[in-house]
Order: sequence, then C-alpha cells, then structure tokens
Amino acid sequence: MLAYRFLLRSIRFGFSLSLLWMSIGVFGAFAQEPKPAASSAPVHLTSEQDHQRLMDLLGIKELRRGPDGDPKSPNAANVDESKVTPYTLPDPLKLNSGALVMTPEDWWKKRRPELVETFDREIYGRIPAQTPSVRWEVKETKQEDKEGIAGITKTLVGHVDNSAYPQIVVDIQMTLTTPAESHGPVPVMMEFSISPEIMEAIRKRLTPEQLANFVGTGPSWQHQVLAKGWGYAQLITTTIQADNGEGLTRGIIGLVNKGQPRKLEDWGALRAWAWGASRAIDYFETDKSVDAKQVGIEGLSRYGKAALVAMAYDPRIAIGFIASSGEGGAKILRRGFGEQVENVASTSEYHWMAGNFLKYAGPLTPNDLPVDAHELIALCAPRPVFISSGSQQVEGGWIDAKGMFLGGVGAGPVYKLLGKKDLGTTEFPPMETGFVEGEIAFRQHTGGHTAGPNWPTFLTYASRYVKTSETNSTKRDK
Repeated sequence: MLAYRFLLRSIRFGFSLSLLWMSIGVFGAFAQEPKPAASSAPVHLTSEQDHQRLMDLLGIKELRRGPDGDPKSPNAANVDESKVTPYTLPDPLKLNSGALVMTPEDWWKKRRPELVETFDREIYGRIPAQTPSVRWEVKETKQEDKEGIAGITKTLVGHVDNSAYPQIVVDIQMTLTTPAESHGPVPVMMEFSISPEIMEAIRKRLTPEQLANFVGTGPSWQHQVLAKGWGYAQLITTTIQADNGEGLTRGIIGLVNKGQPRKLEDWGALRAWAWGASRAIDYFETDKSVDAKQVGIEGLSRYGKAALVAMAYDPRIAIGFIASSGEGGAKILRRGFGEQVENVASTSEYHWMAGNFLKYAGPLTPNDLPVDAHELIALCAPRPVFISSGSQQVEGGWIDAKGMFLGGVGAGPVYKLLGKKDLGTTEFPPMETGFVEGEIAFRQHTGGHTAGPNWPTFLTYASRYVKTSETNSTKRDK
C-alpha cells in the first residue's frame, strides 16, 4: 500500500524515479545499524505507527488527504493557475508584536531570532542543544580522471560519538574532490547525494532518456565545477538519517534520543541532513585543500529542501543552489498548486518535519501557518540563493515552479533591507529566462526533475561571489 501511494505521488517523474526514492529510504533504514542488545534496543515503529503516535500526542483524529501526483486521478493535484485560491503571506519584516522591522539591527537581533524559533517549533523541529561530536577519518585518497580533468578524491567517514548510546552507530559517508593541479585551498560545492550503490542501480534501471532527465545531459556538474578550479563534495544523506519514518529511532535523531521516538518539537530528517552538512563544513575547516569560507551547497528535490534548510541555519554556507525543492522547500506552502502541506504531513513524508507540522493538515490549515517558504529563504540573507526548476511539461506541476519563484519574491524585502538586490521582478518569467542580477536568483529550464541544465547558469552566477585564484583555475572546459 505504501509503495502504491508513493507511486501515485511520484508519477510525474516516472515509475523508475519513484522506485529510486523508495530505495534510498530502505537503504537508509538498514545501512547504519548494528543489531542492538535486546535489553536496550531502539524502539521499533513502522512509519504508520509513529505517525499515529504523533497524531495522538496532538489530539488529532484524522488528517486531510493530500492530492495525488497522477493527473488522471479524481483527486489529482491542481496544476491550473486560474484555480489557485488567494492567500496572504506573513510579513517577513513584521515582529510578532506587530511592530515593523526598520533597520538591519532589528532584523538580526529581533525578527530573525523570532523566525528561527517558529521554524524550529512548528516546521522543521529543533536540533538538540547538545549533539555528539564527529571524528572525520580519511579512508582513501586517490587521483581520478573526471572527464579530462585530474582530481584528487578523498573518501571520508565521519564517526559520530555514540558513547552515550552504543546501540546506534552513525558513520557519515562523504567524498571530497579537488583539482589535482590546484596550488592552495579551493572553493567547494557540496551536494546532498545518494550513495554510489543506489546511483549505479538507477543507471541500470532507467532508460537513457530517463537517466538524462534525472542527471542532465552534457558535461557532468562535477566536471564543470573542477573546470572552474573549484572542488566538490558529495555527502550521502542516508548515512546521517534514514529517509523514512521507521528510521526515526535510528540515525542521528535516534542516537540523540537514545532509541526513543521523537517529541513533537524534535528535529526531522531535513534538519538532520542539514546538521550533517554543518559537520562536513567542520571538516573542511581542517582540510588545507579547501577554502572553508567559500563553501556552497546544492540539492535536488527533497535534498533541495534540505540544502535550503542547511543554508538558512548555517551562516558558513556562502551560496546555495536550490533545485526543484517544492513543498517544504522554496515553494510557498499555502499556495494551492502541486504538492500540498497535506502530502508532506502524510506517512510517507512526515519524517522530514517536526511532529507539530502535522496539525496544519488537520485541524488547522496551511493558511494558519505562522511562517512560509519566503521567510526560510530570507533566513539565508544576505547570501546569494539560486532557485532552480524544470519545466511543468517535463518535470510536472507537482514541484510548482511559480510557487518557488514567489518564495524568492517574498524574501526580497529582507535582502533589500540588508543592502542586497532582490529578484528584480514579481512577474513569473518565461522558460529559460534567468533572473540572476541580484542575490536572489531564479531560472526555469526546459528539462525534467534535475538540476543539470541550470548548472552552467548557476556557475556563472556563483562566480560573482565565489572567487578562485588564477593559479587554481584549470580553464579546461572550453
């Protein structure tokens, strides 16, 4: 039944990609855990059981059903702009008291902390005040050819201290590749990634056309990054936290909770993945090949959500490439187009969020949300954020390209208050028309559910902010 619901929700990407995300979740659930001692084993709950437990804590009898991704379904998601009902967004520059934010100082000292508190409590959950330390180990270093550019790749494992609860082991997997010809520290683009094993399974399962829709065509993004003289890192999210509700008593969330279920304000998987990105930056600050003050982050789909959350919470992230992040990411949550709050609050996605988020799928509504996506983007200010989408014809309307664009528009007043440029327009642009003059950027490409076609535009945009010494630029991608 779970697989059937997931298929309906993901039909816009094709059957194979729905299997992909299911595989990631399953891999995350089983890849990290030793068999714990029976006397103190982590609590085991299915996603459905844990979801019901949260509903009981909230005193909720039932949740509204979200729309389906299948356009042929009687309950299909709305993808008709004329049917979007009016809504009012919270003012990012109005304090909870009703007073207006007039100065940058008011933003930093008053309004921003209010927004962080609300996102913690109601949307993504709180990271514990104390989290375990991470000891990074370089397992292997080797030189590789990356489509004609030599790179030095380090295979790393971040061992999370589990001395407080040895029954759960969390070993974070990451690779870091820098140009072999670099002579000093280089900027690094970090991607939330799936494991190499899962990626290989995808390649075998998908047709060439489907694979192109997923990873893009032309030179890989890794090649493009190295050609600029930058490095890249690939952080395997499911080694931090499984991508399903069943895994919430394991992974980093389960470790800090000592195998017990979450409380209503506890962090979900998106914050856990973001925490993992912050621990990766801790490592970069110790690696002489990395310019840790110039680390960017990129993610697609659910990992696009996580990338935006990571940037909002960690000021060390210099720039963000937020691709097709949709509901729970850059998309306006209360906008009645594509995926909805009710979908994210369902048994297949609730684990991304705090338990408190469920109440906005019943008895409250998305219009009762005290914050929305534009304010999450605003938490990234004044740093540059590039919002990416595929076409509705290929990617589907589920992601809601216009909703993500409007998230960027809504963050504009905060960027302007801090002396930066906004998108420069409130009108949704034609396909492949990039608005890249300000610190908030947007471009919708003609491809599918992939960041691939927007990498060249992003890298040109990012070059205004991320600088590489001339001696470190390989200049090979002509």
